[in-house]
Amino acid sequence: MSDTVADVTISVRAATEVNDGLVESFSRLIPQLSSSSPPPTSAELLSIIDNPNSVLFIAEVESDGERSVVGSLTLAFYRIPTGLKAWIEDVVVDESARGLGVGEALNLAAIDEARQRGAKNVSLTSRSSREAANRLYQRLGFEPYETNLYRFGL
Repeated sequence: MSDTVADVTISVRAATEVNDGLVESFSRLIPQLSSSSPPPTSAELLSIIDNPNSVLFIAEVESDGERSVVGSLTLAFYRIPTGLKAWIEDVVVDESARGLGVGEALNLAAIDEARQRGAKNVSLTSRSSREAANRLYQRLGFEPYETNLYRFGL
């Protein structure tokens, strides 16, 4: 999947291999997502890519013949008695590429993958302070879901 915005081509694909460039990209992206989580190692990225129940999407831009990773999204699948569900996690777009449609392209790729695999729905959470992200999710058709989210720290 690719879109062109202002002489910048955005391509989204599932990562299929881990190399130094991908590891370096996550070293740059993850601190923009979380100050408390270290970037994933090569082995951790490979674990995500090799897991049949997850898809690591990466967004790349091409400008002046140069390609660089400017965003990522992880789509996780799980089966429960009521059906196959999908969950979007760790959406991050590099500060330099915000406003170019990278987040939208990543989410649309994830929704398409979930649909192709027969998921019943796709869920995600987003901090209320991430106003642009929340507007995007609602524009894409995500609806707030009345629930309490509980977390048990380990």
